[in-house]
Amino acid sequence: MNKNYYDILGIEKSASKDDIKKAFRRLAHTYHPDKKGGDEQKFKEVNEAYQILSDDKKRAEYDAYGRVFSGQGANGFEGFSGFQGFGGANADFGDINDIFSEFFGGMGGGRGGRRRGSDISIDLELSFEEAVFGTVRNVVLTKTSSCETCTGTGAKKDTGTVTCKTCNGKGKIHESRRSFFGTFTSMRECETCGGGGQVPKEKCASCGGLGIKKGREEISIQIPTGIQNGEIIRMTGKGEAIPHGTSGDLYIKIHVAPHTTFRREGMNLAMDLNVKLSDALLGAKQKINTLDGTVTVGIPAGIVFGEVLRVRGKGIPGPAGKRGDLLVRINILMPNKLSQKAKKLIDELKKEGI
Repeated sequence: MNKNYYDILGIEKSASKDDIKKAFRRLAHTYHPDKKGGDEQKFKEVNEAYQILSDDKKRAEYDAYGRVFSGQGANGFEGFSGFQGFGGANADFGDINDIFSEFFGGMGGGRGGRRRGSDISIDLELSFEEAVFGTVRNVVLTKTSSCETCTGTGAKKDTGTVTCKTCNGKGKIHESRRSFFGTFTSMRECETCGGGGQVPKEKCASCGGLGIKKGREEISIQIPTGIQNGEIIRMTGKGEAIPHGTSGDLYIKIHVAPHTTFRREGMNLAMDLNVKLSDALLGAKQKINTLDGTVTVGIPAGIVFGEVLRVRGKGIPGPAGKRGDLLVRINILMPNKLSQKAKKLIDELKKEGI
């Protein structure tokens, strides 16, 4: 009697590949024989259904004829040898590996690379001027760092290291486990050498052979010109150190204090300048303070409220030394009180149509 693979996985005939994969993963976890309440026979049926329906060619044959003619992977675990029972060379091992890793510690023993220490994140407050022109700030962190005495080797000076006898210098240990599937080999990091394959001839007295020490470390941070509020600086290898691995990174989040006069607008600086009504009408020269010192700007006659004057090269430093500009927004001050003489003069102006 032909099996209904769609019913076995609990899916519709129109199910997508993603639906098939999700159903397989759910049921495989449920029926795995090594789990409490598992069912070996149902687990075999689920795997068999998945191997057929996840393969486009086999699924098409099954949908058309109710059976599969190409390849004999529909026999599930029958005649199991190595991993051929999972559908041969064309099987999708992604889901199988994920499930096996839960019960057996993985099929290939570790997918990642070299071990890495934890990252560190800190916040750094800068003045407006420091953010514009850049600076160097030193911070002291309490963290695990590479031992300065042995430079991270863990060995006493002039003694060096030798090959680890536990793993024969490979840094990994192979382990075999038996199950109803057969014998599975996994690989784990050697605990003796920490995966490095080498151990000290004589341990460093400063770090006890670990190659790392916890303590206070002063770190110099180069703040680039023009950095903005909220930006993050990454310093590779300045995070937490671990034995026989790479150090994590240090992330510095920048907080820029606001300025009482200036605002940042891209690579430009902006400010407001109060101008007397008479100066706006007749024009004048006025001194203003910039981040580089005092400069004199010309107020053209007849300038209007909200008009912007541009002072070249007094903004934010950019690449290749090029700088933005200082934008001066004009705010015309209107007098609160007028003397009799001023009133007469304004009446004369009105007669002139001004």
